[in-house]
Amino acid sequence: MSDFAEQFVKHLQRLREQDRGALAILRRSLSFSPGTYPPSFAYVERFVGADRKASDPFRLALYLVAGLYALHPETSTTSMAADMGELMHRRNSGSIEGRFIALLGADPENVAEYLRQAVTLLAADKLGIDYIALFRDLAVWLNPHAEEERNQIRHKWARDFYGTLARYETASSTAAKMVRN
Repeated sequence: MSDFAEQFVKHLQRLREQDRGALAILRRSLSFSPGTYPPSFAYVERFVGADRKASDPFRLALYLVAGLYALHPETSTTSMAADMGELMHRRNSGSIEGRFIALLGADPENVAEYLRQAVTLLAADKLGIDYIALFRDLAVWLNPHAEEERNQIRHKWARDFYGTLARYETASSTAAKMVRN
């Protein structure tokens, strides 16, 4: 799936370079449930595969990632959760943590709204997103029958978020000790 996800993100990057109107359509698709905004079909459906139903989590993940990419097309090699930890460190704001925890608690039915808010926050501070990893995670998260796997992703995201914060706390602590000596 990683090669497929990489090809899909490259497709989105080409759209960014060649068809700004497509990105506008994909951004607009975030106002609808994933995969239900007909103008976006031309840009995503070719990647879905003929055997997938409209409610297939893989299909829904494609549409959600396409919309989020169109909202903030900056990529990163770090996880979105780690980037949210970076954002919390930069802003020193507990509200970032509250939003992150709300995202972790999201169901397949409402995760799109929480992700849109998180991506908007990351965009404001020009922090990129690893859309390949996000796609892989969402293909599982959006499956209403994959509670155990969704919980594993939640734990991974929590480790990334709090691990990032811990690294900053360790670095600050080390710097403070050096100043005192």
